[in-house]
Amino acid sequence: MSTVCGDDATVQLFGSRLDDAARGGDVDLLVVLPEAVERPAMLSAQLSAKISRHMHGRSVDVVLSAPNLTTTPVHEIAAQEGVTLL
Repeated sequence: MSTVCGDDATVQLFGSRLDDAARGGDVDLLVVLPEAVERPAMLSAQLSAKISRHMHGRSVDVVLSAPNLTTTPVHEIAAQEGVTLL
């Protein structure tokens, strides 16, 4: 993660993977970056693909949070429910 996002990025797991009773589903990650992101769609896709490969093809959704990006309701849910991984 740090090679793509830098050492100051934090990662939170949120969504259905936090529920032990839930089966299947994708992995939802909120990546919080302290610096502005120039190409957020590209970075999100890059992270998703890289993590998915390491998880043997499991679907991974990456939501980015950075000073220059708009905050949406999914950001708020992830921040409230999420468990910090890195």
